[in-house]
Amino acid sequence: MSSQTEESTTPAAQNQGSHHYVLTLDLPGRVAGTWYGTVTPACDDTRHSLFVALRDHVGTENPAFARANVVFFSLEPNRL
Repeated sequence: MSSQTEESTTPAAQNQGSHHYVLTLDLPGRVAGTWYGTVTPACDDTRHSLFVALRDHVGTENPAFARANVVFFSLEPNRL
């Protein structure tokens, strides 16, 4: 019986933030977009403050989405 080693192409957990987020915004009848990634909150951050910061960041980087409707937001610990 042989053994195989599988290499992962995903970044090591140490290189990722402590939380994973997904944010979907929609401009009805025009366009929708989804952003995702990892973030490590500061000790005084809240779920709401991270939501606002992420939404503001997307709006700054993509001005068309600055006033878009939020369709989905998830912020979860980045662990299995």
